[in-house]
Amino acid sequence: MRKQYRSAALTESGLAADPYEQFARWFAEAVRATADGLLTEPNAMVVSTADSAGVPSSRMVLLKGYDRRGFVFFSNHGSRKGRELAANPVASLLFPWHPIARQVIVGGTVERVSPAETAEYFHSRPHGSQIGAWASEQSAPVAAREALEHRYRELADRWPEGAQVPVPPFWGGFRVAAVTAEFWQGRENRLHDRLRYVRDEAAGDAAQDAGWRVERLAP
Repeated sequence: MRKQYRSAALTESGLAADPYEQFARWFAEAVRATADGLLTEPNAMVVSTADSAGVPSSRMVLLKGYDRRGFVFFSNHGSRKGRELAANPVASLLFPWHPIARQVIVGGTVERVSPAETAEYFHSRPHGSQIGAWASEQSAPVAAREALEHRYRELADRWPEGAQVPVPPFWGGFRVAAVTAEFWQGRENRLHDRLRYVRDEAAGDAAQDAGWRVERLAP
């Protein structure tokens, strides 16, 4: 099973000066494609991590923000990805925008966001999602669906709709500061355009202050 891509070219001269601006351009186009019914959840991304032994794992997560500091998502710190990031704070992000023949792949270092930033986002979530964060010991075995739902009901009784739900101490945000960012555009005859930004380490450790060089990769 394969599809012939007939998309416009991705050229070096058309790229933004840094990957965050280029991502903003493509993300806006992905959002427009969502409005047209071509995509769903353009902020859905595959987050790949690895444990201290290098064994990888992947899962779908929603991007909740980005700027020149990095890409942010939220999770239980005790989940598999949370434990792996504590032991090995690097990750890869993949945005699979296949209906518009595009992918973005970000590789970078990871740090937790501040408690204030976590609290601001947590309290913007629907009440049910706030309760769900408390109810689920993410990635841990659970005896039955009923046990999970029973725990949810207990917590919903403790913090009914309209009550201030505290931020779980085991839950928060992660920020991926890009070291590389590849923009993939599907092209005819599998001769895809792949342009990758690579952070210039000589520019310093702060990702937002980094310089970038661009390299074209063979498809």
